[in-house]
Amino acid sequence: MKKVFELDFRGRKLVVEHGELAKQAHGAVLVRYGDTVILSTVVVSKNANILSDFFPLMVLYQEKLYSVGKIPGGFIKREGRPTDNATLAARMIDRPMRPLFPGDFRNEVQVVNTVLSVDQDNSPELTAMLGSSLATCISKIPFDGPIAGVKVGRIDGEFIINPTVEQMEKSDIDLTVAGTKEAINMVEAGAKEVKEEDMLEALMFGHEAIKELCVFQEKIIDEIGEEKMEYEKLEISDNLKEEVRALSASKLDSAMRIKEKLEKYAAIDKVKEDVVSKYEEENSALSEQELNELLTKVKLVLEDIEYEIFRQIVVNEKTRADGRKMNEIRPLSTDIDLLPRTHGSALFTRGETQSLGVVTLGALGEHQILDGLGIEDAKRFMLHYNFPQFSVGETGRYGAPGRREIGHGALGERALSQVIPTEEEFPYTIRVVSEILESNGSSSQATICSGCMALMAAGVPIKAPVAGIAMGLITSKDGKDYTILTDIQGMEDHLGDMDFKVAGTKDGICSLQMDIKIKGITKQILKEALMQAKEARFEILDVMTKQIAEPRKEVSKYAPKMMTFMINPDKIKDVIGKGGDMITKIILDASNVKTVNDINAVKVDLEDDGRVIIYHTSQEIIDKTAEMIKSVVREVEDGKIYTGKVVKVEDFGCFVELWPGCEGLVHVSQLDSKRVEKPSDIVKVGDEIIVKSLGYDKKGRLNLSRKEAIK
Repeated sequence: MKKVFELDFRGRKLVVEHGELAKQAHGAVLVRYGDTVILSTVVVSKNANILSDFFPLMVLYQEKLYSVGKIPGGFIKREGRPTDNATLAARMIDRPMRPLFPGDFRNEVQVVNTVLSVDQDNSPELTAMLGSSLATCISKIPFDGPIAGVKVGRIDGEFIINPTVEQMEKSDIDLTVAGTKEAINMVEAGAKEVKEEDMLEALMFGHEAIKELCVFQEKIIDEIGEEKMEYEKLEISDNLKEEVRALSASKLDSAMRIKEKLEKYAAIDKVKEDVVSKYEEENSALSEQELNELLTKVKLVLEDIEYEIFRQIVVNEKTRADGRKMNEIRPLSTDIDLLPRTHGSALFTRGETQSLGVVTLGALGEHQILDGLGIEDAKRFMLHYNFPQFSVGETGRYGAPGRREIGHGALGERALSQVIPTEEEFPYTIRVVSEILESNGSSSQATICSGCMALMAAGVPIKAPVAGIAMGLITSKDGKDYTILTDIQGMEDHLGDMDFKVAGTKDGICSLQMDIKIKGITKQILKEALMQAKEARFEILDVMTKQIAEPRKEVSKYAPKMMTFMINPDKIKDVIGKGGDMITKIILDASNVKTVNDINAVKVDLEDDGRVIIYHTSQEIIDKTAEMIKSVVREVEDGKIYTGKVVKVEDFGCFVELWPGCEGLVHVSQLDSKRVEKPSDIVKVGDEIIVKSLGYDKKGRLNLSRKEAIK
């Protein structure tokens, strides 16, 4: 039976429908927020792979272009692989939900959000997050929710929950925060150099709204929620735990204090392998299934011991595995101009994490076309992040970018986009690529640092240098004590409770991203982490600006030079010509190439407001192109005398070209002061003659007179 639940959420109606759609799913709700409509469903497998060390949760966010009244582009005309936005939306839902499933739950769970209708003022991503939470909470799947998320903006110092598109254009904060009724557990933000205190206030403001959404869900769960399922889990005896501890604890403790990453990991792996091999040899008489189960238990105990020792070292001893202080950054080094033919390049190294940032500048016409659900259909600034497996000394998959690469690229792009000049200030398409050459913690923040320096080296007039740092959190076993770490490395990320990335300038925060593995963190922890990150950011900025203090005044000699000027918008069609013949002729003649796609062809962007932007590495070709375009759009002045070339002779007169793209008719009656029987008696094609402009007729045709010019 269909049930409908409604909430007036900050002046907008939020409606949840249950019982009519997708009834065979284990949990399903239709969520309406304004005109945005999302169907959220969840299913769970019957059996669990209890020998796996991974919880198989899959969150999907399926964009349907019909939701915004679009037909997909391309030949196939149906939705294909997920867009970057869909991938990021799925990640954003996964991150706050994953920590709230039981740690020993191994049944496969699939959460599918189908975007049916989109109202741009009511976020489909956040609607899907609420739907995912609610569908899971009312199902039989064990889940310690509900969770919810909101967007926070700020206009003239006033915070706004879920701002509209128009409001976001004026906002200096673009914050998405998610969590439970008790605490925040996911943050994603971009900001225009906002102070730490203001960002903390925005986070707390958002959490108050999250509480309202969680209370709304709890009422629905109480009414229609199912009893939670019993699930299969791996039971480990205390005797086995003590045996494994006796064999491994002291050796793991020693291995975890080794400073160098690969040496440390090799030593830890050796301890684990020795213990597992011992159990394998001593229990060879067991069946294959029994032996696999035993070895899995041994491996899980070893992981728990590693986890405990790590916490003991950090929280109780107040030391880090590599010997650093809690707020100490690993050694930093920088370099620029490594690649002679690229438009800008920079290397940023922090400990065992290294990013090579490379910048390419292109014409505005080379912007990225977005075939998605958003209002924005193109973007001129892109940051792409590549994480090859050799960066961590491993073999692995190569191919299309995965969710992690897309997510890290988006985080870097969000940070640097806050300081990118406007199209009017710098009319180029800008692409930054980060090649991760070595990784041991927070390569996304190294990407921001290398990308920033590469932009300055390329001559992009950014507003201020940006640096990023990753903070960590380690809590004691009872949760009462905690330690915040600056510049976390891989092990501190893997075994820690929080990954909190902060990027910004000397004046404030440009981006935030937080993921946690515990159920939530307090305002005090957030405050301390933000202030500790600020100190680290300033230290990194000092190192970066010693390498390159400000953007270069000129772009690389290999980058396209640029000229901008204005023409009458009504003349754009004349520059393009019939079927593009005029602009093609200009490009071919000015560049001296055979096709417009030739690598040496000049690029011309014509904007609707009459702006003309010309790009080429040769200033001479740019000047020639500009001269040809200006000749096409030159206005003929009434009564002025011009020298032109006869291009066609007819019985009724002749056509004269005053300059390329500008032709007028000299009627037979205007060819001479005496009567002319045949125009060909007076002029022939190729002749240069002087003519006087008589203006344009009602049909827009230019009339010229030789008779008036030779008086």
